[in-house]
Amino acid sequence: MLTTVHITGILLTVSILLAVSIFSGRKVKDAHSFATGGRAGSWMVCGAILGTLVGGQSTIGTAQLAFSFGLSAWWFTIGAALGALVLGILYAGPLRRSGCTTLMEVVRRQYGPRAETVGSVLFLVGIFISITSQLLSSSAMLGSLFGLPLTAALVVGAVLIAALVFFGGIRSAGAGGIVKLVLLYVCSLAAGIAVWRLGQGLTGIRTSVEGVYSSPLLAQLNGIAGADDIHRRYGTFLARGPLKDIGGCLSLTLGVVCTQTYAQAIWSASTTRRAQRGAVYCAALIPLIGAACTLVGMYMRGHYVTAAEAAALHAAGEQLPDGIGVIENSLQAFPAFILGHLPPWLGGIALGTLLINILGCGSGLVLGASTIVMRDVVRRDSLGGMRLAIVALLALGVVAAHFMRGSFINDLGFLSLGLRAAALLLPLSFALWLPGRFSGRAVIASMIAGTATMLAAGLLALPADPMYYGLAASALVLLMPSLLKMV
Repeated sequence: MLTTVHITGILLTVSILLAVSIFSGRKVKDAHSFATGGRAGSWMVCGAILGTLVGGQSTIGTAQLAFSFGLSAWWFTIGAALGALVLGILYAGPLRRSGCTTLMEVVRRQYGPRAETVGSVLFLVGIFISITSQLLSSSAMLGSLFGLPLTAALVVGAVLIAALVFFGGIRSAGAGGIVKLVLLYVCSLAAGIAVWRLGQGLTGIRTSVEGVYSSPLLAQLNGIAGADDIHRRYGTFLARGPLKDIGGCLSLTLGVVCTQTYAQAIWSASTTRRAQRGAVYCAALIPLIGAACTLVGMYMRGHYVTAAEAAALHAAGEQLPDGIGVIENSLQAFPAFILGHLPPWLGGIALGTLLINILGCGSGLVLGASTIVMRDVVRRDSLGGMRLAIVALLALGVVAAHFMRGSFINDLGFLSLGLRAAALLLPLSFALWLPGRFSGRAVIASMIAGTATMLAAGLLALPADPMYYGLAASALVLLMPSLLKMV
């Protein structure tokens, strides 16, 4: 239950984060100055990457997935960590030596302006999916805090994100990103420690999950036939199958490499060595947040049911198991844990940190997407047009989020990052390491084929992660002329 102490903590945390972001933003006027400033140290690079990479998907989304699939939810943050590691070790040097300041500039120099335009438009698809997932995350927070129904929470979340964009955006770079990182890290680990104590370790958490499924109807609703099914779902890292879980991890890993925000942090470093160190620090820190949020989701599964599950039990004449509470849906697992199981002062700080981080990530995504719309699609530099694009993107995002309300936030994250990799990974990699090998036409065809195939695989629910199909199609189209010459 939300108390005065919670509200005070939320307001103080949000105010402090806004003040630090505005103050640090005086030195970082825009994305261009951030990318070319060349003064950031390793920890500033780490904070810039983590400020946007660890948001609603890594926290609320991971707890939501763990609520239904246990330990396998950890793959999201493992993939993000591996992505930061690959970016730092393999790509930092070539990116900085390229002399470019954006990934699309790398593409344009090698394959021409048309490839840049097509790549930018295709990126919109992936970014829009991320916007949708941030709206779902914000709705979970607002629903838990104020009891808003989903549609109202989505609309309020969209309005708040729009306000932040018009206000100037909440930049994750620099000191503001580091402060948010520290608070998020402390709150996530505090939640993980609290879960470990309340649940009496991993064994106790698993026992509580088994207990909640003692109801045959509840087990049936979740597709669980017995104790072995419970163990496979909650006690293994491949609960959804190796191709699905490892494929999702691969989507994150490769998608991080192909995202401008993270490459921008690499370019901001004063030296390549500091850029690499910052990425490595990031890779070391992320998995612990994921582990804590995974434990929170599993604990909540063992002590709570969703409103839909409770209604089904009531309709069948069954009572809730002893000591079991009710949450609206699995999206609210992490916020509900903070409200119910952390000290109010710490809970207020955690909720404020989560809320501003989700809204800040959403504002950055919307601002970037609207820029692509105006510059690469409409090709007009108009402030009024930019604002109209922001409103339109958020309105479409609310509609999409409403229809995707039953989706896992992390699955949307896997899809979003995977789409970026399917479109850009191979053209970018060849431009950096094997320049002059492919024509602009082949690259454009490769981008389109990778994106279209991945979306089709997702819609058709083909076996394994859609990223496999998208990356394979991209490689086949790009390499086909060379393969035909060999025949």
